[in-house]
Amino acid sequence: MKPLTRAFFFCFLMQAPAAPALAARLKDLVAIEGVRDNQLLGYGLVVGLAGTGDRQQSVFSAQSLTNLLQRMGVTVSPLAIRVANTAAVLVTATLPAFAQPGMHLDITAAAIGDARNLQGGILVLTSLRGADGQVYAVAQGPVVTGGFSSGKAGNTQTVNHPTVGRGPAGATVERGAPSVAPKGIIHLQVRQSDFTTTTRIVEAVNQKFNVGNAPAHADNAGLVSVAVPAEYSTRVTEFISQLENLTVEADRPARVVINERTGTIVLGKDVRVSPVAILHGNLTVEIQTEMQVSQPNALAAGNTVVVPQTTVTAKEEKARNLVLKQGATVEELVRALASIGSTPRDVIAILQNLRAAGALEAEIEVI
Repeated sequence: MKPLTRAFFFCFLMQAPAAPALAARLKDLVAIEGVRDNQLLGYGLVVGLAGTGDRQQSVFSAQSLTNLLQRMGVTVSPLAIRVANTAAVLVTATLPAFAQPGMHLDITAAAIGDARNLQGGILVLTSLRGADGQVYAVAQGPVVTGGFSSGKAGNTQTVNHPTVGRGPAGATVERGAPSVAPKGIIHLQVRQSDFTTTTRIVEAVNQKFNVGNAPAHADNAGLVSVAVPAEYSTRVTEFISQLENLTVEADRPARVVINERTGTIVLGKDVRVSPVAILHGNLTVEIQTEMQVSQPNALAAGNTVVVPQTTVTAKEEKARNLVLKQGATVEELVRALASIGSTPRDVIAILQNLRAAGALEAEIEVI
C-alpha cells in the first residue's frame, strides 16, 4: 500500500461519525472456567511423496520408517535404506471442549526434516497426545498443502508454503476431552479485566435471575461467580445459555494503538485531548556530490584528475499550527491534522508528543 493511499484511508476512517456504544453479548465478553480447548501433538510420517521427502541427513525419518515396517513384520536396517518419498512431520490439532469419541478434528502437519514438499502425501496412523501424555485422537489421511514447489538446483519455483499442510477432518477423537462441566457455581472469566465491566456483568445477571437473593458477585476485576438458581439445578446447560445471551455494555480504557511499521493508527472514541497548541514543520537537508573530470589543454603540462563538486541544499517547510480547545475529541483532532496535510507518520509523532506533554488523555500502545 502506498503511503499516500494509507494516509487517505486513515483520515476517512477517523472522520466518520462515532457510532453510539452498543451492548455486547455476555458470551463475547467472558469465558466459562473449565470450558476450554486443549492442544494435541503427535509425531508421524507422510508417505507417497514424489521424491521430495527427507534426504539422507534426516536420520530420524529412516529410523521411524524401519520401526513402522518392523511392526508389520518387515525387518530392515535404517542404514540399508534410502527413501526419498517419506517425510517426518509433527502433527498438531485442537481438541474442543466436551469433544466426544467419534468426532473429527482438523489437523496440521509440518515437516521437521529437510523435505522440500508435502504435496500429494498421505499421513499414516499417528497418535495425538495431550499435555498429560494421554492419547485423545488418532490422525490419518491425505495432506493438503495449498502450494507447490517445482524445479531443481538453482532454477526453482515455489508457491505458498509447501512444507506445511492441513488434513480437514483428518483426526478422530478416541477419548473425551478433559473438560469440567459447571455445576453449582459458574465462574465467568472476563477476557479483558475491568472493574466497571465486571460490575455491569454482575448487575445484569442479578437483574435477570434475582429470585430473592443475588446469584452473582464479583471476586475481582477479572472473575465473576454465579450461583446456579435452584430451578436450574438440573438444567445447568440451559442456564448457561441464558447467561451467554445477556447483553452488557463493556467499558474500555481510552487507548491509542500505533503500528509504526505500516503507519496504522487506531484511536478509541473515548480519547480526549486537553487544550493545546500544536506547531509542526519539516526541515530537509540534502547533500549531493558530483564527480567531475578536470581535463587540461592538449599542450598543457597538467594531468587529468577527478574533482568532486559538493552541493548542500537546506529546505524548511513553513510551520503548520492548530489549536484545540477544552474537551476536543479524536474526530476534531484528526480533522485538524488532516486540514494541515499531516501524514500518518506526522500523526504518530504528534500523538507521542501530546502524550509526553500530558495533553492526551489516553494510553499509547505501540505494536
